[in-house]
Amino acid sequence: MPKPTEITDDTFQKEVLENEKPSLVDFWAPWCGPCRMVAPVVEELAEEYDGKVAFYKLNTDENPRIATQFGIRSIPTLLVFKGGEQVGQIVGFRPKGDLKKRLDDALV
Repeated sequence: MPKPTEITDDTFQKEVLENEKPSLVDFWAPWCGPCRMVAPVVEELAEEYDGKVAFYKLNTDENPRIATQFGIRSIPTLLVFKGGEQVGQIVGFRPKGDLKKRLDDALV
């Protein structure tokens, strides 16, 4: 079962920006309640979009550089990347249907 891959400030460029597949990055922290709520939804999406979208998790406490670079001010924030460019952003907890719609819109 595919799960989001943990990435860091050091692996972000290669894993996300240089990935040929579109990517969704879940910016989170262990102390964040809404982050724990969105995590299983992101895992379900990782399974549904297996082979089409790469899913990643970035712990903002341990990796502040990338979070700062993309202006992450509140978590959870999900960013969608395609061709090395940010093409979507979802801030806060959203129902799965909302996330799927945003993801599908970004993939067009």
